[in-house]
Amino acid sequence: MFVARRALTRRLPGLTSNSALVSAARCCPAVFGRAGGFPRNSTNSPRQAVAAPPASAAFSTRAALMSSHAPTAASHEADKVLTDIADYVHSYKIESDLAYDTARLVFLDTLGCGMEAMNFKECTKLLGPVVDGTVVPNGTRVPGTNYQLDPIRGAFNIGTQIRWLDYNDCWLAAEWGHPSDNLGGILAVADWLSRTYKSEGKAALKIKDVLTGMIQAHEIQGCLALLNSFNKVGLDHVVLVKVATTAVVSRLLGLTRDQTVAAVSQAWVDGQSLRTYRHSPNTMSRKSWAAGDACSRAVNLALIVKKGETGIPTVLSAPVWGFYDVLFKGKEFEFQRPYGTYVMENVLFKVSYPAEFHSQTAIEAAKKIYATLQKMGKSAEDIENVVIRTHEACIRIIDKQHKPLTNFADRDHCVQYMVSVMLCYNRLETTDYPDDSEAAQSPLVESLRRRISCVEDPQYTADYHDPALRTIPNALTVTLKDGTVLEEVAVDAPLGHRIRREEAKPVILEKYRRHLAPHFSEQHVKSLIDLGNDPAKLFEMDVDTYVDMYIKK
Repeated sequence: MFVARRALTRRLPGLTSNSALVSAARCCPAVFGRAGGFPRNSTNSPRQAVAAPPASAAFSTRAALMSSHAPTAASHEADKVLTDIADYVHSYKIESDLAYDTARLVFLDTLGCGMEAMNFKECTKLLGPVVDGTVVPNGTRVPGTNYQLDPIRGAFNIGTQIRWLDYNDCWLAAEWGHPSDNLGGILAVADWLSRTYKSEGKAALKIKDVLTGMIQAHEIQGCLALLNSFNKVGLDHVVLVKVATTAVVSRLLGLTRDQTVAAVSQAWVDGQSLRTYRHSPNTMSRKSWAAGDACSRAVNLALIVKKGETGIPTVLSAPVWGFYDVLFKGKEFEFQRPYGTYVMENVLFKVSYPAEFHSQTAIEAAKKIYATLQKMGKSAEDIENVVIRTHEACIRIIDKQHKPLTNFADRDHCVQYMVSVMLCYNRLETTDYPDDSEAAQSPLVESLRRRISCVEDPQYTADYHDPALRTIPNALTVTLKDGTVLEEVAVDAPLGHRIRREEAKPVILEKYRRHLAPHFSEQHVKSLIDLGNDPAKLFEMDVDTYVDMYIKK
C-alpha cells in the first residue's frame, strides 16, 4: 500500500502536460438514474470538455475522482449507435429473398460445424451444465448432446460448438469476425422460449424467426465491422457478437425498443475481451470459446434488462468514462451504410478448408501448385522457398513464419503451416492441427513452413477493403532447389465468396452432410438434408421440433 501511495502521489512529467490534464479533468454527464428512460428520437450527446486547469496543478487521484461531479449539462439522450441498432431490430422489415436463402445455408453450415466439433474432446469437455446433472425444465437443448440447460449456459454451449473449429462463416473488413457465432445465443433463446411457450399452450417460434434473427445479427456485427477496427486497439471481435446477440435476443424475449437500447448499452459497458489469446506467444484455445462466452453474456444481459434493469445512455460517448475514450482512443464509430441485409447477402462461407479465412485462397493456390509438382515428378521436398503475395490483414493475423507453434490454436492461425501441409499432403483437414497429428509431427512440414514468407501487395489490401470487391487475394511463387521458379498462382476470391456462391452451394451441402454423418444414421442424415433443401417446410418448422432432430441420447 505504501509503494502504491508513493507511486500515485509522485509528480510524473507525462501526466502534467496541459493536454493530459485537460483529458483527465473532462466532465461526465450526470448518472442515468433508474427513473430515466430513453427517448425514441435520440441522437449522440455532445462530447464536452472543460477548460484546462493551470499548468502548475499537481497530478492527484482525488482531482480525477471529483471531475465526475463537476456541473455539466445532464443528458438522458442515448447514443445514436444504440438507438439505430434497436430501431433496426424492432422496425426494419426484411424482404430480401437472397438474404433468407443465404441465411438458410448459413444455418445448416453452422449447425454442421457444431456437430463436427463434437469429435474433439477439447471442445466437449467445456460443454454441459455448470453443476453436473442439472436439467432445466423446458431448457435449451444442445445439438449433439442430451443436455437441457438454462438459456445462458445453453448459449455458451452452442456458441462454443459453432466456433471451435474455425469453420463457420466469416466477415472481413476493418474488423474481422464470424457473424454466425451469434446463432449460439439466438438458437438457445429461441429453443428455450419455444419449449416454454408450448408448455403454456402457446405457439412456438419458427425456424424463420431464427433466420430473421441471424440476418439482423449478421447486419449489426458486419456493419459495425466495416470501418471500425477493434483489433487495432487490442480488442477481440467477439465484442460485436455480444452486441449483436444482445439486440436480437432482446427482441425475441419481448423487450421494448427502449429496453433493447438499454440492453445494448449494457453490452458495450460489459468489459471486452482482449485479443491476447489469438496472438503469439499466448495463442490458446480460449479463441475457440470466446464467441460462446460472448453469446452467454449477451443472453444474460438481455434477461437482466427484462427484469427491469435500465441502461447507460452515453455508454459510448461519455467523456473520460465512455467506451470511445476508455477503449477506442477517443474515436467515434464510423458507418459505411445503414442497417439492411447487406452482410448476410455478402457473407463468406468457409467451404473448402477448416482454416482462418485470410488463408483460404493461399491454400487453394497451394493445391494447384501441388498438382503442378506432381506433373513435374517433384514434391514438397524439392521446394527451396515460397513467397506469398498477400493483403495486410493476412500478415497481421496469421503470418507466423518463425514463431513456434505449440498447439492446435497456433496451427490453424498460421498461413505458413496451412500452406505447407497442403504442399506436403495435398490436404488440409481438422485432423492436421492436433499436437499428435501426422502433419504436426512432420519435420518436412515444419522445415518448409519456415521457408514460406509473406509480403504485402498494397493493391491486394485495397481490393480487400473495396466494398465492390471484398476479395481475399493471395498469390504463391515457388522456387525449387534446382533454381526453377514456378509460375505464380494467384486466387482472388475463395469458393465461399459471393461471386462464387452458386459454385459453392453443392459443396456447402456436402460439407454439412459430412459433418452430420459420424453422429446419425444415414437415413436421419438424409432427412436433415432433405429438410434443409426445402425452405418452405424448414421455415415453418417449430424451433424445438427441429432442434430435437440433432439430440443424441
